Amino acid sequence: MTTTITVCDTCNFSADLKLLDGKSGGEMLAEAIEALAGDLTVKRVSCLMGCERHCNVAIQAPGKLSYVLGKFAPDTDSATAIIDYARAHRASETGQVPYKQWPQGVKGHFVARLPAV
Repeated sequence: MTTTITVCDTCNFSADLKLLDGKSGGEMLAEAIEALAGDLTVKRVSCLMGCERHCNVAIQAPGKLSYVLGKFAPDTDSATAIIDYARAHRASETGQVPYKQWPQGVKGHFVARLPAV
C-alpha cells in the first residue's frame, strides 16, 4: 500500500523568519525529504493551514489513519525522522504506530490524527 508524505512547501522557515536565502522552510524540508524518501511517495502542496507552526507534513495511506505533524526544523534530521515514521506507518495495518516505535525526531510534533476514509 502506498504511503504518501505531503509537505507544505509554503511554510515559514521558523517561527520568526519566512524565508532563508530565498527559500521557505517548507521548500527546504520538502527537498530534504525528497532526497531521502526512496520508495515513499512525496507530494508538495501550498498550505496545510498549520501556519502557527512551521514545516508541516501529513502522513497518509488509503484506508489508514492519517497524521499531521508540524513545527519541524527544515533539515536532514527532521526529514529522516519523518521518513522513518512514514515507513512505520506503512508497515502498520491501521496506520497507528506504537509510541515506542516513534522516532525521537517526531515526538512532540503531532498536530492531528484523522480517521481513515
